[in-house]
Amino acid sequence: MVSRMFRLETEVDKARHNLLRTRLRDTNTAASPILRALRGTPGERELPLQVWALDPAGDLAGGLVGHTWTTWLHVIYLWVDERHRGSGLGSRLLAQAERVAREGRGCTAARLETWDFQAPEFYKKQGYEVVCVIPDYPPGITEYTLVKRFG
Repeated sequence: MVSRMFRLETEVDKARHNLLRTRLRDTNTAASPILRALRGTPGERELPLQVWALDPAGDLAGGLVGHTWTTWLHVIYLWVDERHRGSGLGSRLLAQAERVAREGRGCTAARLETWDFQAPEFYKKQGYEVVCVIPDYPPGITEYTLVKRFG
């Protein structure tokens, strides 16, 4: 049996971060024929997708930030100013992002995460289904992962 000594470090290191990401991508590509087939195609890259709602004065009333990757839309942030909540603006922002992802980028599904005090019921009304529940993430809060398959 060979004993190895390693030095473990906890510093933030951008160069190592990028090297690790590259090596993990290469390892995953070698292990998965699906990921291997993606390499070098347009679907391989994450493309930003953002939708903004501006009020008549040009101020931010709401917005959605996400990206598309392969055939998926990943919604990262969706926010509507308190003055405009209940107006349908959140639904419009989400629908526009889904439309761009579906029609412009060939996406067939969407995913997102939300906390219990945020909007799980809102997303369910938009056709999303809960696929994962993580209690106490962070402590005292439940996180939900939801997905929607485009029809």
